[in-house]
Amino acid sequence: MISKKVISLFTFGVFLLIAGAISKLFNAAQANIIMATGLLFELLAGLLFIWNKIKSNE
Repeated sequence: MISKKVISLFTFGVFLLIAGAISKLFNAAQANIIMATGLLFELLAGLLFIWNKIKSNE
């Protein structure tokens, strides 16, 4: 089962990616930073998911 922390990080990452894409359409200066932060949250959620799967199999 996926923990609430992983779902929360994943959802916030998706929100930041969407917000970054929209701000890129309007040529905002921080669009790349917002999208990079979203990718970082997605990566963190994926790593936590994998860590929990490995930890539960031991």
